[in-house]
Amino acid sequence: MRAVMMGTGYVGLVTGTCLADSGHDVTCVDIDQRKINLLRQGDVPIYEPGLAELIQRNAEAGRLQFTTDLRDPVSAADFVFLAVGTPQDADGSADLRHVFCAAEAIAPCLRPQAVVVVKSTVPVGTNRSLARRLRELTGRDVDVASNPEFLKEGSALEDFTKPDRVVVGVERPEVAEALHELYKPFLRTENPFLTMSLESAEMTKYAANCLLATKISFINEMANLADHLGASINDVRRGIGHDQRIGFAFLFPGVGYGGSCFPKDVRAMISMAAAQGMDAQILKAVDEVNNRQKQVLFERLRQHFENELHGRKIAVWGLAFKPRTDDVREAPSLVLIERLLAAGADVHVHDPVAMHPVRHVFADRITYHTHHYDTLEQADALTIVTEWNEYRNPDFEYLRYKMKRPVIFDGRNLYDPAKLAQAGFHYTGIGTHS
Repeated sequence: MRAVMMGTGYVGLVTGTCLADSGHDVTCVDIDQRKINLLRQGDVPIYEPGLAELIQRNAEAGRLQFTTDLRDPVSAADFVFLAVGTPQDADGSADLRHVFCAAEAIAPCLRPQAVVVVKSTVPVGTNRSLARRLRELTGRDVDVASNPEFLKEGSALEDFTKPDRVVVGVERPEVAEALHELYKPFLRTENPFLTMSLESAEMTKYAANCLLATKISFINEMANLADHLGASINDVRRGIGHDQRIGFAFLFPGVGYGGSCFPKDVRAMISMAAAQGMDAQILKAVDEVNNRQKQVLFERLRQHFENELHGRKIAVWGLAFKPRTDDVREAPSLVLIERLLAAGADVHVHDPVAMHPVRHVFADRITYHTHHYDTLEQADALTIVTEWNEYRNPDFEYLRYKMKRPVIFDGRNLYDPAKLAQAGFHYTGIGTHS
């Protein structure tokens, strides 16, 4: 089958590349000529393990192409995917301008049999509005399907090729059948292909992300309470996680969630509820708890140093909002660094892949190091923000030798508090009663 991917961001590149790797003919379209040129040269503008190699293989095989000219590929396409951004608007709602601009651009070229597939995360009702707009532009009914993505940054290729489920919202069963055929290579292990209405598919995406965000904020609030009550959140987590109704996924306390999805989608759902006259109290609390959690490391540093952070050298390990990605959007590290700088601290940072985007934020206001140990030279404290594997088993004797003070504030609970105390460190985790 022939597919066009409108947008070469995270979702567009992963989806387009995986479809091409399953034998389909895919063209990825973007209005940014520089980005297209980079992709043609084999340079991938995002970090996702394995993606660059997969793009190269399928581009060399002729199944994956990149262009700014949509006319020829769209006019021949069986499926046109909209995978453009829906950033958060000032009021928390999703900004849909890119979605409707993409629809207006493809309308003159669409074949009558083509299916427009919305991969972008859009508020409930958007697909139906899009179908009306395409009818106005083309003078005929155009099949529009909602096909939300459930990709996790850092494991997106596996998520796409081995999905928990594929969700499609359609108006006609024939469209569902066509999409099932498209996804058949990824459903060989009997993973469910779920067909529902446009509205239900749109809401499924938001509900999934909001529930996961809720689990994170819940365990963070429990961790903060555990600190006050003398309990260990790691023990509590084990005690509740073995309950099959609860499970362990997303029950790891830390310094709050970030990235391009959870913050935006929680606020978009709050906005959708408000538009219906509803007060989304749980989701408001989830967002509030998360914003507060991003302040935890700074507040503990401030208390430890008795409000005297000016001139203190603070090392920060981890800048991306999660491991295996270079995404720093809404990352807790940005909040910590900004507050440290405002307090006059000397900030030294390391991240395996996310230093470049952070340079765009802080420029020369902080010091960047290519090795994480180098951040520790005469450091007053080490803070851990992202749980990269290379931070999990450091040489603690060497850390003590390098640091001015053996002080660690661990925002991801990577280390054993008892062992760190034995090694002579002042160690503070999240909910570890240290």
